[in-house]
This record gives sequence, structure tokens and C-alpha cells, in this order.
Amino acid sequence: MSELEGSGYRGKALQLLKQANCNVGDILKVTSKGKSYEGILIPRFGEGTAIIIKMKSGYNIGIRPEDDVKVEKIGKGTKPTFAAPPLPKQNPALPHVVIMSTGGTIASRVDYRTGAVRSALSASDLYGVVPELSDVAQVDTEIVFSLYSENITPKHWTELAQTVANRIGQGVDGIVIAHGTDTMAYTSAALSFALQNLPVPVILVGAQRSSDRPSSDAATNLIGAVKAAGEAPFAEVGLAMHETVSDNTIIVHRGTKVRKCHTSRRDTFKTINGSPIAKVKDLQVILITDNCQKRDPKRKLVLKPNFSDKVALVKFHPGLDPAVIDFYVDRGMKGILLEGSGLGHVSKYCFDAIKRASAKGVVVALASQCIWGRVDMNVYDTGRDLLSFGVVPLEDIFPETGLVKLMWVLGQTSDAKEAIALLQTNIVGELTSRTLPQEDKLHFEGSQ
Repeated sequence: MSELEGSGYRGKALQLLKQANCNVGDILKVTSKGKSYEGILIPRFGEGTAIIIKMKSGYNIGIRPEDDVKVEKIGKGTKPTFAAPPLPKQNPALPHVVIMSTGGTIASRVDYRTGAVRSALSASDLYGVVPELSDVAQVDTEIVFSLYSENITPKHWTELAQTVANRIGQGVDGIVIAHGTDTMAYTSAALSFALQNLPVPVILVGAQRSSDRPSSDAATNLIGAVKAAGEAPFAEVGLAMHETVSDNTIIVHRGTKVRKCHTSRRDTFKTINGSPIAKVKDLQVILITDNCQKRDPKRKLVLKPNFSDKVALVKFHPGLDPAVIDFYVDRGMKGILLEGSGLGHVSKYCFDAIKRASAKGVVVALASQCIWGRVDMNVYDTGRDLLSFGVVPLEDIFPETGLVKLMWVLGQTSDAKEAIALLQTNIVGELTSRTLPQEDKLHFEGSQ
């Protein structure tokens, strides 16, 4: 199969490109309905029949291969490549911040050979392509691993926490972690539990658009994150991303209270059942809440990086087969997080399996599927029955953080009673005794 045939084009589009002797990377002139478009032929992926070219403006355009379309090869182009520019000069008067790279879209570029987004940039590359950082901090860079975030596991959380702790021990003013957005909230929660009593901020940052796209949010997110890490008055694990679809403000969410809520919007992350910590606007860090640990370089970090992988998440739904719970118990799971409905319910058909799990020493906890609010298992008979079986209510902790906390708790102790006590203790702001009314921050306004 030729390169062109393997580029995603089919039917009339493939026929037109073959007739013009074109390959991916060539410079084309495509005429349609009296208008001409010039650009580099790039592969297509997904559904659709259009011929896709990248114009000099950096934007892509798709032209449907209709009867009047003409394709002309006007140059044998060189496939786009990337070479990081030299690092800008450091200013020793600025805060010292380490950017760690783990992969993800913020460290990705479009692979013009396959049309996919691939992890290609190191932390050093990120600094090189965002020279504005030289006005914000002295930056060191370090690659911890290069993974799409769906491939990050609890073992990676442990390695990352240890690496962060080592750098903090060297006396840096803050840490920024470039991470894929899909599981960044899980990692932010994990680091919140693993890195306690922080002296300086640890800020996770990602991007919804790869850094070579004109609409990329990578640079603005990174600048905001570095500014917060270097100068913010708080010392917690935070997650910094766009507050809205515009580039005006970067919002810093608490690591245990943040969730990804949209597949592609730049303001995808929202604080759940709480308040963000701070925002960065016009390169100024503005504290939003006083309920945070303050920066203190003399404070000694407490590192607790162990997580158990013997934990399962079971999402309740109508018709859930209780054999799923039995399966996890028989597989030797030490903890099960039930994602229940409403105030904290699962079907009565699951009761025997839950009782069996508790009897075998499995820690069973419950968080609500709902976005806002907290579980209250004393309201209805179902909740009270679950409490009597030993199910632990997670109050206003939502499932992602609940799962990570259960993994962390069982990484600290194998004693079920101790684990339950830790689950019910507020460790790093993940649990509040009272949930105040909160506006529906999941309402997205404007376009993507």
C-alpha cells in the first residue's frame, strides 16, 4: 500500500490525488467553485471525504471532492518537522521553577505522517517555544516520562511524587508538571495525598490543543502555571488551565476538587464542591480563597507516595449484576469504591455481594455519581442499610478523588479499621464538613 493510500483518503478524493501524483507533504493547489486554495497535503483521519490541506496561515481547510474540483501539485513539499529554538537567557532575580514533563497534548505535535497527535516535545522544548517564560521565572526542565495520560498508573504517581520531592529538597520555588488532560485530575489528587505539608506550590498543567495549532492553549496555560508555581502565596497541589474559552485568565483549582468536564473546550476543568485557590490574570496571581496552606520555604515536606493497585471502581446502574462485586472480591481487591446514585444508593440486589465484601475485610466506600452535593445515607432505607453493612460514605468527595484516596489509604495501611478512619478524615482539603450552595459551573457559555 502506498503512502497516499495509507493516509486516510478514499474514493473520489484518493482518485484526484493519485491523478495529480500527490503524496502527503506535497504542496497543492486545489480549485473548487472558482476559488483556489494552496497548502500542504496532510493525511485525514476519522470520517469524511474532504481533501485536507494546511495553508500558510497555519489553519487547515477541507475541500469536498466534487465534480468541479481540480487538484494540481505545485511543489514537492517537505513534511513539517520541529526543532526547538535555543533556550532564552535566564534571569537570576526571578523565582526558580522546575517544569517536569510527563507527556500529553501540551507536549504533543501533529504527526503529519499519520495525521495523529503524538507526544513529541520535552519539557525543554516547551520552554524553548514559550520564550515569554524567561520574564516569569528561571526554569529548569526534566522529563519524568513521556506518556499519554491514559497510560499513567498509580506506579507513575509514586515515581512522580518522589521526583517532585527530590526537586523540592533542592530548594526550588515551585514545580510545574506538564500532563495530559484526560487523567490529570486523578494525578493532581494523587500528588495532593502523596506530597503533604508542601513548602511551595506544585502545579499541574495541560492543553486541550497541541502546541503547533494556532488555537493552542498550551503557551498561556504554561505561563500561568509557572507564574503560580514561582510566586503564588499558597503551597498546595493545584491544576492550572483556562478559566474561560478566552486567553484572559488561568484558574488554579485545588488538586482534590477538580474534574475534567468537557472533551475539547479549553475551560474544561471545573472545581467541584469548593472554590478554586487562585487565578492568574495579566501575570498577577490573585488569591481567591484564604482556606489554603500558605507558602513557607522552611516547611518540611512529608512524602507518602505509596498507592495500592488492589482497588476497583464499580459504577452502579440499573440492572448492575452483583457478580461484578463478587468478581473483584475473588480477585483479591482490598478496596471497592461504589459510584452510587443520588444521596448514596445502589440496588438491593447488590446487598448480599456488598455484605460478603465487607465480611472478607474489603473496604467498601461510596461516592455519588452526581456532580454537585454530598452523599447522605441516612435519608432513605437503602442508604441506612448500606451503612449497616459497613459501607463508608465519602461525603462531598466525588468519585475520581474518592478512588485515588482509597488507593492512597490502602497504600498506607492494610488494616481495614485504620483505612476507614483515614477515609473519613480530611487530609488535604478533599473533604468538607458542609457543602455550601454553588452555582452550576458546568454551564459552558460561548463557542469552543
